Amino acid sequence: MAQKGDRLDQETFSCWICLDLLKDPVTIPCGHSYCMNCIKRHFNEENRKGIHSCPQCRKTFTPRPVLEKNTMFTELMELLKKTGLQAAPADHCYAGPEDLQENICSRHQGHETVPAASERTEKQKELEVRRLNIQQRIQDQEKDVKLLQQEVEAINGSADKAVEDSEKMFTELIRLIQKRSSDVKQQVRSQQETEVSRVKELQEKLEQEINELKRKDAELEQLSHTEDHNQFLHNYPSLSALSESTHSSSINIGPLRYFEDVTAAVSETRDKLQDILREEWTNISLTVTEEDVLLSPSEPKTRAGFLKYSQEITLDPNTAHRELLLSEGNRKAILMKQKQFYSDHPDRFTDYYQVLSRESLTGRCYWEVEWRGRAVDVAVAYKDIRRAGESDECGFGFNEKSWLLSCNTQSYTVWFRKIKTVLSGPQSSTVGVYLDHRAGILSFYSVSETMTLLHRVQTTFTQSLYAGVGLFMDHGDSAELIKLK
Repeated sequence: MAQKGDRLDQETFSCWICLDLLKDPVTIPCGHSYCMNCIKRHFNEENRKGIHSCPQCRKTFTPRPVLEKNTMFTELMELLKKTGLQAAPADHCYAGPEDLQENICSRHQGHETVPAASERTEKQKELEVRRLNIQQRIQDQEKDVKLLQQEVEAINGSADKAVEDSEKMFTELIRLIQKRSSDVKQQVRSQQETEVSRVKELQEKLEQEINELKRKDAELEQLSHTEDHNQFLHNYPSLSALSESTHSSSINIGPLRYFEDVTAAVSETRDKLQDILREEWTNISLTVTEEDVLLSPSEPKTRAGFLKYSQEITLDPNTAHRELLLSEGNRKAILMKQKQFYSDHPDRFTDYYQVLSRESLTGRCYWEVEWRGRAVDVAVAYKDIRRAGESDECGFGFNEKSWLLSCNTQSYTVWFRKIKTVLSGPQSSTVGVYLDHRAGILSFYSVSETMTLLHRVQTTFTQSLYAGVGLFMDHGDSAELIKLK
């Protein structure tokens, strides 16, 4: 039986524009290679006043770059043609005369086939590798489950201790307030007793004076009725003189002011305590909010779960490149041949076909981007990303201020700080983006009947983020921020 040929990665020798094996390979200054006719046609179709871009990395060139023949790829293409490897797909081989007929599908006799036993052996190896991977993932996730259980126990223990300590301190505070209340009550009652005693003593003296005055008045009244003039004159000198009054002419109301002062002092203390408790409660609430970052709920598992955090996002015309047309209430961007009549604005991207959202993104939020055409960039970025020029500081995913998922009809790639990560996942015209800003989580999903995680970023976001999209391949390509219910 014929042996299988060496496997070759066809993508390595494919043109990124036509997706076929390279024909007359040429290289442009950024290092990417294309078929000569494909890249010429791409440059001819661009109408940007002498500015030309690489279809793969989107780097721009002025003037039109000189196409350099890629000698290595040319020789490899010739070698492939001579050896015939190009015509035979890597995974195919032919059944030999010794192969059993009953193991070959009757509908496909005459086609390229392999014996079932041989194919089983190969698939068995792949199966074992997949099982090892699954078992390793099980072990890793079981470790994670144990760590999470330990975290739950730590959280419960810490919360119980916080409640216990708080109750103890509030009990001490209540006891202190009750003690102060008792002290104030005792002081007031003591002062009350003193003042009442003073007033009663004065009252008794006044009553004695009243009785004395009544007695004197009775003596004078009796003398006034004496008919004998000599007797009247004889007795009158013997009447005792009136003594001076021992009480003041007015009652002292000073003690009432004392009690009013006590009430005012207690009221002031109450107000100060309320202010302290209100301020400290704000600090406690902020502390709980900060702790909530560590206790952030897990990422949703279903689209319905994500939709709970859906946020309506619109694109900011002041940031849009002049060849991006915004429509559908500024939710859709379309790459156009002609420039749009946008006013000058410092926030506008001048060289990259990009646009940012008007709304800033904080907390937990989710949105979806539906795209049409050959490729789209779905990104998030800080507001202070550079806008003017063609440097890497302006391009999504080519700096530390933005994260990018690049989608085309064949693959997904993630970019950050110019580092490219190729992803695998089901192709879909809808991309879901989930952001938990405080937890530092950014996730990209392929959305169809199910949601498939493409990539998750775990970092610390230092600023508010803005959603972004970019278009760069063909005129008419579009990206729309979907209205979610």
